[in-house]
Amino acid sequence: MNPPEGHLSRQVAGAAFSIPSSLLQALRCARHVTVLTGSGISAESGVPTFRDAQTGLWSKFKPEELATRGAFQRNPKLVWEWYAWRRELVAQAEPNPGHLALVELERRVSGFTLITQNVDGLHQRAGSRDVVELHGNITRVKCFEEDQVVPTWQETDETPPLCPRCGGRLRPDVVWFGEMLPADAIDRAVAASQSCNVFLSIGTSTLVHPAAALPFEALQHKAMVVEINPCSTPLTTRAPYALRGAAGQVLPRLLQML
Repeated sequence: MNPPEGHLSRQVAGAAFSIPSSLLQALRCARHVTVLTGSGISAESGVPTFRDAQTGLWSKFKPEELATRGAFQRNPKLVWEWYAWRRELVAQAEPNPGHLALVELERRVSGFTLITQNVDGLHQRAGSRDVVELHGNITRVKCFEEDQVVPTWQETDETPPLCPRCGGRLRPDVVWFGEMLPADAIDRAVAASQSCNVFLSIGTSTLVHPAAALPFEALQHKAMVVEINPCSTPLTTRAPYALRGAAGQVLPRLLQML
């Protein structure tokens, strides 16, 4: 499913654009569709990006100063409270039409893998099943010492709260700077990128590795790669199709035409 001879990328802009028939046909015939989402789709729900979260009381901190193991060891209360504030922002957000369109697309294709760099859980709240979370989930917590998810704990005056198993401090279940991505998640993401017929890259800058390499893996394995993003990225000139627009506009339109 390579782009037509002599034509590297079709860029289509505007809310009322006509989606190419060859792309629609590829989706109709696809046995396996893989989707990668980034912060752009969450921003449409009002979730601030990682760096946009540095406002108000947090404006004097750099995100990198609050998202490392060292930062947590130096000042666990500060780090916990920053993530607690971000969890409140996420809890106020709702899945948008882009999230809901992906749920519907999953129902329509026989094989579907949704990979996300986002930690807000909005895909699951929209109804997506078995989401591959590359960077964890801010709504979960785990033990800093045991690295195990802790579903419940006893509320005390301690900040952060303590693990009910070992008494260690609890931390958000997200990937911090300097930490490895979950091995199972990245393995599944790479395998899905290499085996799909169509790969959709949605709302991601294609700058943060290793996720940024996934659409290029798909290209190398002859998948039709489609970028959906209001802005150009390093993927734009390589993708057979680059649809300029927000996910909440483009994806419902795509489903309508299917």
